[in-house]
Amino acid sequence: MKIKFFAVGGTIDKVYFDALSKYEIGESNIDDILKNAKVNFEYKISSILKKDSLDMSDQDRLTIKQAVENESYDKIIITHGTDTMIETAKVLGMVQHKVIVLTGAMEPAKFKSSDAIFNLGSAVAAVQSLPHGVYLVISGRIFTPDNVQKNRNKKIFEEKM
Repeated sequence: MKIKFFAVGGTIDKVYFDALSKYEIGESNIDDILKNAKVNFEYKISSILKKDSLDMSDQDRLTIKQAVENESYDKIIITHGTDTMIETAKVLGMVQHKVIVLTGAMEPAKFKSSDAIFNLGSAVAAVQSLPHGVYLVISGRIFTPDNVQKNRNKKIFEEKM
């Protein structure tokens, strides 16, 4: 089994520098997480963007879509900022014959209290078992782009009301 990971930025890869929450998007944490988990599958990681998802444009989403379409692997995981993950997932809905899972984190992966490791592990399990399509795997759940919303107050993703 082979999985391709695309890192596009977001909180999962943020590095904070001071108490005022000044940050930059750092290097992807995917490889460290997978090595520490001692995974038993082949994988490749590519960084496409290093952006906060609030700063992503329609062109950025098309760049992500093109990278996914051009990828030979049919199992794709994208680490993405949580604020506009749903919008990117909807753009990816046109991609055929692949399982595409978007995940992210409410806190940077380097934080002890982060949900990043759990979410990435859940995404790995999901990408192996789901049929072709686009999914968001976060907050311990699997969602499709049309039935999910981010609840900023609770810091979770949930079904649309």
